[in-house]
Amino acid sequence: MNPTTRATTRTWAAHTTYRECGVVTGISAHVVTITRTGTGFEATIDGRTASVLDADRVLRAADRLEVTAEVLEAAPTIGKAVACALHRELGALGYKAHYALASEALEREIVSLAALSADDATTVRSYAYGQLGLAA
Repeated sequence: MNPTTRATTRTWAAHTTYRECGVVTGISAHVVTITRTGTGFEATIDGRTASVLDADRVLRAADRLEVTAEVLEAAPTIGKAVACALHRELGALGYKAHYALASEALEREIVSLAALSADDATTVRSYAYGQLGLAA
């Protein structure tokens, strides 16, 4: 996961073992979801609306946590104007297949330079210069 990308929703499986004097007296498993909204945070425990404080208590009490799902916030894109400049720069370096170059640099299919994040565009630019033995 990109460290600068935040999750808007994350769901955990929280498993807790209860013991008394070393003897297991109970086991519980809960599904906890916390969602970031425009006005704060919302939480559910086992599909029921709960306070964020209660969800936090369940998560902190768990012996084992497993992230089962998350929805990531979309990273801002460079847009058409910056992408156009990147196309021109790649063309000036002699590259004809800009999307293929970007796909190779980022190790995923790229169909639009305008949809790249600023970090991705920097990687593509550095890769393009590096292939020619130049510094970006």
